[in-house]
Amino acid sequence: MPRRRRSSRTARKPGIPQRPFGETRSPLSPVALVSADQVETIHLASLEVLRDIGIKVDSALARDLLGRAGADVDAETARVRFDPALVEEMLVGIPSEFTIHARDPAKTVTVGGNSLTFATVCGPSFVSDLDRGRRAGTLEDMRNFVKLSATLNIFHHEGGAGCEPLDLPPETRHLDMMLAQTTLCDKGWQPCWMNTAARARDCIEMARIALGTDAEGLRARPGILGGVNTNSPLLFDDGQAEAVIEFARAGQPVHITPFTLAGAMSPATIGGSLVQQNAEALAGIVLGQAAARGAPVFYGHFTSNVDMRTGSPAFGTPEYAQSVIVSGQMARRYGIPLRSSNTTASACVDLQAAYESGMSIQACIQAHVNVMMHAGGWLEGGLTCSFEKLILDAELLQMQAAFLDPLDLSEEALGLDAIAEVGPAGHFFGTRHTLDRYETAFYSPILSDWRNFEAWQDDGARTATERANAIWKQLLAEYEKPPIDPAVEEELEAYVARRKEEIARGAP
Repeated sequence: MPRRRRSSRTARKPGIPQRPFGETRSPLSPVALVSADQVETIHLASLEVLRDIGIKVDSALARDLLGRAGADVDAETARVRFDPALVEEMLVGIPSEFTIHARDPAKTVTVGGNSLTFATVCGPSFVSDLDRGRRAGTLEDMRNFVKLSATLNIFHHEGGAGCEPLDLPPETRHLDMMLAQTTLCDKGWQPCWMNTAARARDCIEMARIALGTDAEGLRARPGILGGVNTNSPLLFDDGQAEAVIEFARAGQPVHITPFTLAGAMSPATIGGSLVQQNAEALAGIVLGQAAARGAPVFYGHFTSNVDMRTGSPAFGTPEYAQSVIVSGQMARRYGIPLRSSNTTASACVDLQAAYESGMSIQACIQAHVNVMMHAGGWLEGGLTCSFEKLILDAELLQMQAAFLDPLDLSEEALGLDAIAEVGPAGHFFGTRHTLDRYETAFYSPILSDWRNFEAWQDDGARTATERANAIWKQLLAEYEKPPIDPAVEEELEAYVARRKEEIARGAP
């Protein structure tokens, strides 16, 4: 597939200024925070954990697959131990790069190598905006968030439908979320619900319908990206483990992301937490390979620390940034893509939210994080999805993408004729070189206000958060539903209706 390069110039169209949709790739070398020997130290310590301590695996199906692959399974305790040679063997043949095929082929993206995929937030139970404050998420909120995900070009991937609609029954709300993702947005998508095998199968089937293919076609051309968290420390519950199996067998990429918070669910050091994260991630990757050799199962990072005064999770910290970068080194050691996140612990869209997200995003860029989950809208340690934070994050990501654009050093760009024309002590405002480029020469912000104080004051002296509030409302007002074949939409709706009936009758 030809690689599309994102232009450094902002599209000059009516409405909110945005960069055009396109893949973001880094021309920079990834940062290394530890030496190659220290990477091996983490790797070997992780193998020791897997061999001597092992992982508890609640799923009998997963234990059976791991046993057949050569792991040591204690049926009485559900403890699974892994010989280092088995782990090393299972790491061979995993794809280093894969493609997520979107409903709109122009929005298909490649994951791996130097590609950077930005995905919106998933999982929060709450939603917030300046008008109504923090509240339980609703169906309307969720659908609006998906619409904004579709509209903002900087997001390559619909990351999980924003907030959960708590006004819907918990047994079936995942179906409504996936229906919104597949019909209101034409980008690739990730399900928020990967906690049972049945829900994973629902996701796979709805992706098949949305892309107009069959099981083999979906396996050959993946259309969704899944993710599961281990129950740190050292536990795979049955639902998460079996969701990995379903995705691996269907050929859909899935990242294994341990939930290692240093001082709470992992040792009170980043080094110890990285060893535990690595062990848990490797165990999940081995499970995926035991289900289907060569399946695109890849490395997930979520190691941060807790506030030792309160026990609350802390995000966007120096320790978080360190763990992102070292996780990138571990993923490259295994030759597989890396997933991490844009995070903040701030309870509102304020300066803390900006600098903690800036810390997280910069670390992800430095580490060559291939899938940045929660890249747009994450607030309050992931408990809340914020409409204003989505716009702030879009600005932060657009700026990073513009920074990564290659410099134009062509003869025309160097402008030697213009320099000669202006000469000493002149200015370039009226030169043909400037007039030909003044609309597209430089990055144009979606949120920042670059006017002088008087102009800003005369326009209402609005803060960035207040401007973000107006921007998301304008984007929603201008939203146009992406084209979708009516027959495909009808089939998706019929699937959702049928599954709701089956679940009501007690089917999984």
